[in-house]
Amino acid sequence: MKNIIKYAGGLLGLVGVVSLQSCDKNFSDTNTNPEATQKVIPQYVFTKAEYDGTANMLNFLLGTMQYTTSYNDVAGFGSKYNAAQISQTWQAFNDGYPKEINELGIVIKAVKNDPSQVNLYATARIWRVYCYSRLTDLYGDIPYFQAGLGYDSSNYKPAYDPQSAIYADMLAELDAATQSFDASKGTYGAADLIYNGSTDKWKKFGYSLMLRLGMRMTKVDANAAKNWVTKAIAGGVIINDADIAKMSYLATGQDINKNPLALNLWNSDYIAQNGSTNTEGGKYQDVFISYLKSTNDPRLPMLSVVWNGGVADTSVGLQKGMPATLANAKPANFVTYSEPNPKTILLLSSPRLLFTAAESYYLMTEAALRGWYSGATASSLYQNGIQAAMRQWTLIGGAAGTIAPAAITNYVAANPLNTGGTLDDQMKQIYTQFWVSIFPDAQEVFASFRRTGYPALVPNNYAGNATGGKFFRRMLYPQNEQTLNADAYAAAVSRQGANDLLTQIWWDK
Repeated sequence: MKNIIKYAGGLLGLVGVVSLQSCDKNFSDTNTNPEATQKVIPQYVFTKAEYDGTANMLNFLLGTMQYTTSYNDVAGFGSKYNAAQISQTWQAFNDGYPKEINELGIVIKAVKNDPSQVNLYATARIWRVYCYSRLTDLYGDIPYFQAGLGYDSSNYKPAYDPQSAIYADMLAELDAATQSFDASKGTYGAADLIYNGSTDKWKKFGYSLMLRLGMRMTKVDANAAKNWVTKAIAGGVIINDADIAKMSYLATGQDINKNPLALNLWNSDYIAQNGSTNTEGGKYQDVFISYLKSTNDPRLPMLSVVWNGGVADTSVGLQKGMPATLANAKPANFVTYSEPNPKTILLLSSPRLLFTAAESYYLMTEAALRGWYSGATASSLYQNGIQAAMRQWTLIGGAAGTIAPAAITNYVAANPLNTGGTLDDQMKQIYTQFWVSIFPDAQEVFASFRRTGYPALVPNNYAGNATGGKFFRRMLYPQNEQTLNADAYAAAVSRQGANDLLTQIWWDK
């Protein structure tokens, strides 16, 4: 075989030489794509990085956080932790690096040394932190400092970095980027689908991410957490509806233009719109619907429908969640269970909310309780969070998502913060409300749940699950990392712990 390859190689080389000698006169013109450009246009690549960064979400976490479930194992990993579906945990890693992480590296290389493009650089740095934070919070140690260098330096086997070092750098990046904006310089403009180039809003988004990441460290480095949280709040976080970070989508055109969560739910389960022939057997889970009903939450009819005689019915009395324990047999009363409202959750043109005023208020409530913020009482911040969380549905569903102001006022009055309780009592309130308010961003709720322990969900000990009936704590590195990047993979596992669903990442204590 070696001889065949050697001689084949020699023959091909000879043919190549002859061919080049016969056509090198017009080689450059012939082999240049007239429709391609040799120069990076940052605006175009950044738009793609926004699309990819918001599409890279693990929808099965809707089941893990007990919003949804199915009666079969097709979508089983989410709510049942089914071992046969464990490869779903590789998705974010496999998608993130060749897409948004690589694209942002291209953008940053193109703009970082040009003073006139300082705002493009700052914006890309903040978006890169958002994308990296979502990855590291799922996997722990990941390639970071050497990632995305394949084109630049032929580094195809990047080292995995400790999550503690990744967090330190992400926070430093946010600090530098938010302070570097220059109102006199250009922006991405309409190429920025999140803020249309508004430097003031990107600055608030940057400080809001600083608040999120700072609070994530409360159990591993309380002093650093306090410093970053106080700096973020002083810098100015998102507390107004107009400043919410949201990705815009269209109902028509290519799929990349459509809300990725709505599109996935639509295609995987709810496209028939009859409540009966759901492809993957999905419905809302009883835990979520029962909680909304028990608290008389006015969001319930806006989020949920039951198909009653072929009509989507939002009547509160009809709403009912399906148990997560059902196994591979469609229940006779399947049509009577609640599922996502087509006019809100399944709306393909609805924006995806990336950071809301509600999240800022809940995190600031915790900061006030810890003595890290004194600008308002914890009770008022908590109420502001609930109100903002209910108002934000107008951004998603328009009239169908609008909750009457009187209903919001009544709910807030009936659900005050227990100011006489312990810190743990109040944390339970805050982050149970967070669970309801941040839906459907289950990935962020999954991170908050691991840090705080709330909401106090009970794991589903389903037959054949991959965790022994426990909540998993992280996603698994893809199998190809064990072969294509073996040394870096081995170093990460040695440092962090086994590539196991129950291994806890750095801040998860």
